[in-house]
Amino acid sequence: MDKKKISAWMYVAIAAIGVIVVLCIIMAVKSLGGQTSGETKQVSGEEMLSLWNDDAKAKQELISYVESITDEESKDFIPVERRIAVFDMDGTLCSETNPTYFDCSMYMYRILEDESYRDKASDFEKDLARRFYDTMLNGGSFDELLIAHGQAVASAFKGMSVDEFEDYVKAFREMPAPGYENMTRGESFYKPMVQVVDYLKANDFKVYIVSGTDRFIVRGLIKDGGAIDLPMNQLIGSDESIAATNQNGEDGLTYQFSSDDETVLGGDFLIKNLKMNKVSAIRREIGVQPVLSFGNSSGDQSMAEYVTSNNEYKSAAFMLCCDDLEREYGNQKSADKMYGMCEQYGWTAISMKNDWLTIYGDNVVKTSDTKPNPFPIENLDAANVTPDAA
Repeated sequence: MDKKKISAWMYVAIAAIGVIVVLCIIMAVKSLGGQTSGETKQVSGEEMLSLWNDDAKAKQELISYVESITDEESKDFIPVERRIAVFDMDGTLCSETNPTYFDCSMYMYRILEDESYRDKASDFEKDLARRFYDTMLNGGSFDELLIAHGQAVASAFKGMSVDEFEDYVKAFREMPAPGYENMTRGESFYKPMVQVVDYLKANDFKVYIVSGTDRFIVRGLIKDGGAIDLPMNQLIGSDESIAATNQNGEDGLTYQFSSDDETVLGGDFLIKNLKMNKVSAIRREIGVQPVLSFGNSSGDQSMAEYVTSNNEYKSAAFMLCCDDLEREYGNQKSADKMYGMCEQYGWTAISMKNDWLTIYGDNVVKTSDTKPNPFPIENLDAANVTPDAA
């Protein structure tokens, strides 16, 4: 055989080997659950939402939605880069009833029980603690206290470095959850909702928390072993000022950060991330319209309507209804109100009572028929606080 024929056969053999290698790589990627160009990963909702009742309407609607938008042959297909879901936190992902919101509980602890700060608390901070306590006991609305609470949190932790503050939050989350056995505050996440987050992530959704809670409190609650695994830049919350250690009130346009500085809480409250402010935050920080929204209250109404209004992609909003009075410190009046709003706006209602097999896990036991009130209000200095401040 002449050299030209040998050379030709060598090229054919090399090409054949190359094709075999490529095919082996494709098969290996598929076996590991990866994706090849032009394919869309789709993960079973029935398997991943195992803590939901099979006949739960919300479960089936979510599965149907995800299957339709991840199917490249479907008219509802959504490209991966536009699969964005936004979640409220308190009352949607985690408890807001042991005995109140996580950030409010931590504030009460700071003012009433933290021996390193209790005697330093200002009259304003003590007065707000009293008002929170009275509102919590009487079941009133916190709406009138939103701005005051944001400012009080900012002032009560002023000067603490951002890292120290997040560590403070992580330490608080390790404390026992009032009203339950076998659960810490940081573990007070609804396991069926954690499954929803994981299910969406497995189907290439980018998940954001858009909370009314202080951004740094959300970070401290989530990071380093929290119940939900999300990067810090996908956690949006209310904001307070940040300063440099040696800035001393100098304007940020003239002061220059130096190697001797670290970032600290500046003591000023900037914005409460609720209602329309949630929409503004999404536009600023995400930049595109999400396709899924999860909330539990009127504070999430604007977010839900923004997600589902004039969206170029198929979109949906789900609202959690706190109707479980046996396993959780629910509120039937609030649940009925949300059921009504879901019917009015076309959102999908999630029933804690009827849709979930468990809330916190079978080993977690509710210990009382009434909402716990663990804060030692007697630690307030009566001389400096008006009892009827609420």
